[in-house]
Amino acid sequence: MATDYDAPRKNDDELNEDSIEELKARRNDKSSGSVDVDETEQAEGFELPGADLSNEELSVHVLPRQQDEFTCSRCFLVHHRSQLAKEVGGMPVCTECAA
Repeated sequence: MATDYDAPRKNDDELNEDSIEELKARRNDKSSGSVDVDETEQAEGFELPGADLSNEELSVHVLPRQQDEFTCSRCFLVHHRSQLAKEVGGMPVCTECAA
């Protein structure tokens, strides 16, 4: 539970002045803090591993590697030429893999 350190603190006399009815009401209010969540609505957004995606279509247009890009020989990602760090054995290596 979060503590508000800027709030004024009660001393021992004030703590003893709380009535039993107030304490019972506070205890019952703990359940009012919970939020009703529709589990089926929440579960619709999850994708299960091994799910059948055979009817799904790609919605991304894939471009071939451009002339100013290279494929890193270590991570196999396509990077812009500005991220070329070095070539090892004639194979390009990106700045992320060279570090």
